[in-house]
Amino acid sequence: MVVLKAAGLAKTYRIGFWRKKVVALRDATFDVRPNEVFGLIGPNGAGKTTTIKILTGLVTADAGEGSLLGRPLGTVGARHALGYLPEQPYFYEHLTAEELLDYYGALYGMDRPTRQRRAAELIEQVGLGHASDRPIRKFSKGMMQRAGLAQALIHDPELVILDEPKTGLDPIGRAQVDAIIRDLKAQGKAVFFASHILSDVEKVCDRVGIMVRGKVRDVGPLDKLLNAKVLEVEVLVEGLDEARRPEIEALGVTWERRGEEQVLLRAEAAPPAREALALAVRAGAAVRGYEERREHLEDLFLRMAKGQGDDA
Repeated sequence: MVVLKAAGLAKTYRIGFWRKKVVALRDATFDVRPNEVFGLIGPNGAGKTTTIKILTGLVTADAGEGSLLGRPLGTVGARHALGYLPEQPYFYEHLTAEELLDYYGALYGMDRPTRQRRAAELIEQVGLGHASDRPIRKFSKGMMQRAGLAQALIHDPELVILDEPKTGLDPIGRAQVDAIIRDLKAQGKAVFFASHILSDVEKVCDRVGIMVRGKVRDVGPLDKLLNAKVLEVEVLVEGLDEARRPEIEALGVTWERRGEEQVLLRAEAAPPAREALALAVRAGAAVRGYEERREHLEDLFLRMAKGQGDDA
């Protein structure tokens, strides 16, 4: 079963007096499955927000098709089971957090006791308990984001779509969002969120889609997309004589003096680093550190972004 599906979505805007064409999307193809956290990553302007607006029915695609919870994009039935947090939420500023959530709960047809109970739970969950009766116009950017997250969850949706959900949040707020996303998955729900902060995606996502210049270039589990090979090895040794330097460098390992006693050896692969390590130990040096760096999400994104000119 697929909770959300996008197939070849494309969108071109015309802007300015001369109606200049701006291609926002050229091929957005991916799906989101039940009980899954899916992250769409890409730089600002890659097309993430346009993709979300099409998925939520706020914008119509020029080409391609999709479905949300088995229903065509934009239908009322699909929206009813969807929770959505836009990148820059805007609410009636005279309302308090309690009144805001009561208002959105009523829009979804929830009875008053249910929406009051749900609002109280969510206000505590997103960390707004201290300001539940404060007008939204007095909220900081981070507090507004927390309120937006609560309204996205008020009706207990099956699918939650979040556009840059951690914008303006402090470290505590960011950790709370991570916890909420994990809790939603534990409840069997699907979460789709877009972000340009790679570490946010790496922490909670089961699968990711990488978007560059309006095109989703690759989709899959992180452990499948990431290159398993060692990118760099660093070995910190102490007491290694300078006379060993030519022999070490002949292995393709760089030599960097750290203070009076320590030397940092660096190689682009494990075999030469380990050979240099063995040589250092035989020479009487003490090993103070050994680290193999493998590909992270940032490395993967940069690797894919290098080929973005192919799509121009």
